[in-house]
Amino acid sequence: MTQIIETIDVSVPVSVAYNQWTQFEEFPKFLDEVESIQQVTETLTVWKVKVGGFERTFEANISEQHPDERVAWTSTGGEVDHAGVVTFHKLADTETRVTVQLDWEPTGLLEKLGSVVGVAGHAVKKDLKNFKEYIEAQGSADGSWRGDVEA
Repeated sequence: MTQIIETIDVSVPVSVAYNQWTQFEEFPKFLDEVESIQQVTETLTVWKVKVGGFERTFEANISEQHPDERVAWTSTGGEVDHAGVVTFHKLADTETRVTVQLDWEPTGLLEKLGSVVGVAGHAVKKDLKNFKEYIEAQGSADGSWRGDVEA
């Protein structure tokens, strides 16, 4: 299993960063590989991603969620086996540290090779940079879901 951990500081309050992250259907605006996400229930999402020219579909279940602190998920079906968590840390009233930890199982020769040379880590770093640019330019979140999901 491959593990990726990336962090970025964004110049918005923690609630703004967190609220935007709960708007899964908006992810294609800042996550390059995400084609679409459908929010089926409060805890179930269906993702369509395109990586290296290959389209993949999978379901992800929100396994834990606490407002302004963390969102954790695990894949439950489809072509991608992974789990992850994003945490939000207040640095100041208008500064938030966002950390993503992603554990995934590469399949096929290209994914395994990409894992060895760190391609996925670079993609996550780029996506976090895109998130930073998006949320700082917006100044507010597209919406929010403040529900609590216990582990």
